[in-house]
Amino acid sequence: MSFKCGIVGLPNVGKSTLFNALTNSNNAQAANFPFCTIDPNIGIVNVPDNRLDNLAKISKSKKIIPTTISFVDIAGLVKGASKGEGLGNKFLSHIREVDAIIHMIRCFDSNDIQNVNPTVDPNRDLEIIETEMMLSDLESIQKRLEKNNKKNIDDDQIKILQEARDIINNGKDISILKDNLSKNQINLSGLLSLKPKIFVCNVDEKSVQNGNNYTEAFIKKFGQQNTLIVSADIENQINELDKNERKNYMEMIGLKKTGLDLLIQKGYKILELDTFFTSGPEETRAWTIKKNCVAPKAAGEIHTDFEKGFIRAETISYEDFIKNDGWVNSKTNGKMRLEGKDYIVKDGDVLNFRFNT
Repeated sequence: MSFKCGIVGLPNVGKSTLFNALTNSNNAQAANFPFCTIDPNIGIVNVPDNRLDNLAKISKSKKIIPTTISFVDIAGLVKGASKGEGLGNKFLSHIREVDAIIHMIRCFDSNDIQNVNPTVDPNRDLEIIETEMMLSDLESIQKRLEKNNKKNIDDDQIKILQEARDIINNGKDISILKDNLSKNQINLSGLLSLKPKIFVCNVDEKSVQNGNNYTEAFIKKFGQQNTLIVSADIENQINELDKNERKNYMEMIGLKKTGLDLLIQKGYKILELDTFFTSGPEETRAWTIKKNCVAPKAAGEIHTDFEKGFIRAETISYEDFIKNDGWVNSKTNGKMRLEGKDYIVKDGDVLNFRFNT
């Protein structure tokens, strides 16, 4: 499975610049005027994982195939978007299709970049976006709860939608619903406001290490847990360098990880994802699964026949695979296990599935 993150924010906060840097492309138009992105741009990016190279070296694999993440650059929203202002509901509908939302927040001063608001205020900007999402959710809820549509929704979903409607109408934070709902119920609700979120504070170069007054105010209100400090301009510069130049440049400005690495790490955490590997002479490959995924379900990521005919999973931890120099020695040294259908696959497991055809 691959997961999809939508980059949202007010116009001209650096969404397209970040998108181009993350996806190593210039697909998204980055310009100094509102709504320069009309249709969403989609970029598929390989997920960097040093474990792949180490496994492939031991297995003498001909190919290395990483897992991927998709980024979607969605046009800038404005106050009143849920009522059609700016580019309106068209782009709110694009957000519904993603697994997680990356809120791009402007945390830098510039007289050269147009702003839809007269001042820089990251807290206000996020509240505008969140409000528009809630209002869009409210409209969606009302339509789904209309008498003619209720027959297509089960009783549990009707109850959830009614509760969400009451929370929004009373001006409360809809995220309180998460405390009482399973992840499957949240997904089935289709509500924008309940999607996992990452807040990206876009700063200038001098603030990329320690942030600034804007990021301090933002973190004080919205917390550190899902907040990243990134400079879209620096990411763009890093993107244009070769591997050695990139390493030297990052050391010079004190960056330990790129924005892509930070976003993927945070995305895997909030979406509760793990990675398992298959490794042999033909290829070494990474596969993304949900945490607590049982072995047959993981096998199904490779092919549905693997899940249907699942017998056992030959299993070695990544650490044991490396330490014992591959499959043969791991088996000889008692580090390979045969796991059944109830086994919960762990991050880093190297697997070979036995199945009936």
